[in-house]
Amino acid sequence: MTMSNSKVVADGPLAAAVSQRLSGVELLDWSLTEAGTHPEVAALYTYGHPRVDGQILDRFPALQVISNYGVGVDHIDVAAAVQRGIVVGNTPGILNGATADMAFTLLMATGRRLVEGDRYARSPEFTVYDPGYMLGREIYGQTLGILGMGRIGEQIARRAAGFDMPIVYHNRTRNEEAEQRTGARYVDFEQLLGTADYVVVATPLTPQTTGLIGPRALGLMKSTACLINIARGAVVDTEALTEALASGAIYAAGLDVTDPEPLPRNHPLLQLPNVTIAPHLGSATEQTREAMAAMSVENLLRGLRSEPLLHTVG
Repeated sequence: MTMSNSKVVADGPLAAAVSQRLSGVELLDWSLTEAGTHPEVAALYTYGHPRVDGQILDRFPALQVISNYGVGVDHIDVAAAVQRGIVVGNTPGILNGATADMAFTLLMATGRRLVEGDRYARSPEFTVYDPGYMLGREIYGQTLGILGMGRIGEQIARRAAGFDMPIVYHNRTRNEEAEQRTGARYVDFEQLLGTADYVVVATPLTPQTTGLIGPRALGLMKSTACLINIARGAVVDTEALTEALASGAIYAAGLDVTDPEPLPRNHPLLQLPNVTIAPHLGSATEQTREAMAAMSVENLLRGLRSEPLLHTVG
């Protein structure tokens, strides 16, 4: 089979940067994953995090490669793919900086009530400047707690250094190299929650981290603390967070991800003034998304040629 004859099932609509790079293969609709058997399909391209499990994989007996647009692969049953001899690729590294920028954007917007202030400044209620109105929380010199000191967590710590923020972190395993590079101090989970003025969640979604920030964790945080989540929505218990924000148990939250995503339009979290929510924009810069497109498509094409991928999962 030549590359031009290779059949690839992709969920879409795909960004132009992706579809243009895939012009040399035949793209098929994601609906093929729902029924039937398709021995003609050689690859899956996951763009918007569709679920890929063993049942879906069995519909494609000749599948060679799954290429994911992004780092997180919690939507793909990687073990099932590996068991079937299918390689899985993702795009780590290139989005670390943009995602760390997003964490700090949410941190600053949340602490200083920027979105709330923007709404007020546009409203008819803003008729006179009041120096005592809409006071927020300091950022400079406040303690930052990072849950997950991986590549993105370390990038967040580097940005915090410019604000002279003492940094504590908790990780599945201690990262002494990151400590040396950033000055971060390793603490246990409970100590981080009780110490930090800003808690940033940067962990992968695993069975162990699902619901990690629930009623108990939120109860350990300072009432003046802000929670920032740039990881996966399911790491945070949405209902527990809604209650903590509504009751004043914590000061505010900044979320780039939610569970579910998007939230139902009538969800009470959307009605709260002390939460800032972005529509999963962590890596959403023109430069980063272009690089993600290039890497994810290169992974796919290498898989079709039975060559090693740039990055393999599992």
